[in-house]
Amino acid sequence: MSATREMYPVQWQTDRVILIDQTKIPGEFGTVEILTSQDMAIAIKTMIVRGAPAIGVAAAFGLCLGAQEIQTVDRQEFLVQLEAIAVTLRATRPTAVNLFWAIDRMMQAAQSAPGDVANLRTILQQTAQQISDDDLATCKAIGDHGVTVLPSSPQKLRLLTHCNAGGLATAGYGTALGVVRSAWRDGRLERVYADETRPRLQGAKLTAWECVQEQIPVTVIADSMAAHCMQQGMIDAVVVGADRIAANGDAANKIGTYSVALVAKAHNIPFFVAAPLSTIDFKIKSGREIPIEERDPAEIFNIGHVRICPEGAEFYNPAFDVTPASLIAGIITEFGVFPPDQIEAELAHRAEGGKR
Repeated sequence: MSATREMYPVQWQTDRVILIDQTKIPGEFGTVEILTSQDMAIAIKTMIVRGAPAIGVAAAFGLCLGAQEIQTVDRQEFLVQLEAIAVTLRATRPTAVNLFWAIDRMMQAAQSAPGDVANLRTILQQTAQQISDDDLATCKAIGDHGVTVLPSSPQKLRLLTHCNAGGLATAGYGTALGVVRSAWRDGRLERVYADETRPRLQGAKLTAWECVQEQIPVTVIADSMAAHCMQQGMIDAVVVGADRIAANGDAANKIGTYSVALVAKAHNIPFFVAAPLSTIDFKIKSGREIPIEERDPAEIFNIGHVRICPEGAEFYNPAFDVTPASLIAGIITEFGVFPPDQIEAELAHRAEGGKR
């Protein structure tokens, strides 16, 4: 794929959804046509599409596909069948709150819309596209707000990120990588250090790939090298994304993020979380309540199709960990940057205004 400023991992085309197949990057760039809601559920679960905001967009379009599959013209029966499809989509990934937020918004739109089933299908399509368009605008706002809180220095900045929170993980542009893109655009960035992000290597495969597409200097490091790089004065700030943020500012992100935050705190390096309002779950008081997805242990004992661990060993594979608010310098949102302990007071009223 040639270098591009825009990357859209989830797109609606007439009667189907086109997904960038993120399981194939960086070896090849390809897309997958998703024709049914069940296919969308599988694509989310198998991480053909991944990243909290992108999952939300994909689920919204998945409901549009489901609406096409429902044969009844009875409005109430249509809504009952649509809710059954929503249940299937909700069950795909338990940690990413954007999934549930998008599905809830779609169901509310269908339930409150007037008219017959044909009109409900139209409203669902419009709502899903609005979710996608809003997320792209949100990411660009996050990027611009994030640049304002990066350390001031006469030298260009070296930023560390963990996992992938770029265009591939959103409707485009990215959250954490959106901050990187905006810093690069403004001439403030020297280099990105991308943790490889074991076990699925989203940093090595996806973040590095996105940076290469845009000719942003990127250095991939093993997760265990982050502390050394900070000790050597190679990192000025850390910016990561999030899959769910509790009301108190605790943030769940890809496994290994908590370790990076601890090391950053030890070296007095600011650690920022970049995420849209839809990632903040005001119903959850603290990170202790965030459900943590456990994935197939084969992700640990295999690299590709090659087993690297002995038979008989046991494995534990949580996909996420929770970084306490006390380690986070600021949460970068589309509305500005807020200290974690102020996030509920500053943003809760916006949730009541139709964003949720």
